[in-house]
Amino acid sequence: MQLLNTLYVTLPEAYLRLDNHTLRVEVEREARLQVPLHHLTSVVCFGNVGVTTPLMHRLAEEGKSLVLLDANGRFKARLEGPVTGNILLRQAQHAKAGDAQYALDTARACVAGKIKNARHVLLRGARDAKSDNDAEEITRAAAELAAALRRLPLAATLDEVRGIEGDAARRYFGRLNLLIRPEAREAFSMDGRTRRPPRDRLNALLSFLYAMWMNDCRSALEAAGLDPQLGFLHAVRPGRAALALDLMEEFRALADRLALTLINRGQVRADDFDRREGGAVLLQGDARKAVVVAYQERKAEEVQHALLAQAVPLGLIPLVQARLLARAIRGETEGYTPFLLR
Repeated sequence: MQLLNTLYVTLPEAYLRLDNHTLRVEVEREARLQVPLHHLTSVVCFGNVGVTTPLMHRLAEEGKSLVLLDANGRFKARLEGPVTGNILLRQAQHAKAGDAQYALDTARACVAGKIKNARHVLLRGARDAKSDNDAEEITRAAAELAAALRRLPLAATLDEVRGIEGDAARRYFGRLNLLIRPEAREAFSMDGRTRRPPRDRLNALLSFLYAMWMNDCRSALEAAGLDPQLGFLHAVRPGRAALALDLMEEFRALADRLALTLINRGQVRADDFDRREGGAVLLQGDARKAVVVAYQERKAEEVQHALLAQAVPLGLIPLVQARLLARAIRGETEGYTPFLLR
């Protein structure tokens, strides 16, 4: 499916090839879709999708990214042509990453954005709760997250910041089930956050949505000229897009909210998941397609951006935030300000 200039290929065993100036999608040698290349900015493939070498070369030459995700939506690889970026910005980014105080302040901002947005999800859930007991328990969790926010400015090291974030996440995920309609809670119960692989249906759905947000955040950082591998909150490791993970923290609540909506409206059901040997739980193909469509529809909705004081399509918010982060790194603003739900 083609949405917002990105082609998402979710069909199992699909094969992508170059056909003159178009991208052709085939399944068992039968054409399913043909898209002019000039209509695309990126191609995202889920699971076992084949891509010809000529198509890879053409995408790279035209500056269009090819992203490979596994069947559960976890990032596996990204192909792109030469990245010029902005060398002065990247020099500043590397210098700021070596500045302990700046790294600490930026890490605090990323975690504050994550916790504030998670608290927003809980407070909204408390208002919509059908049971007084549920509302009380959810409100208590929101208060615990507020306490975590008060501790955050006192954190003197990155490890302390990470500790506050981890504790807040445990308290948040410990109550997330209460935001699911009662008749679906057993099927979508979760015992904390699990990944690599996810061990239950809700974790599988969250991992799938997080993977798509991660791709958008990484693309936004590259578009802004930043190095997605060099972060402030997340430790630098080979193969890890640490800055993309930093930027993504404030968007996790948006994925959580969409997951809850899909479950509560019955758009994602218990039988939309497969349990694999070893305990891994994965979202099935047709359900993956439905989730991708819902994700793209959500990104088309406009939200109010506090700093810009105007409505912006949600899908553009990562690009806005990446540019705000670039301005902060250049020293044009007083630190980084995360995007907050309203």
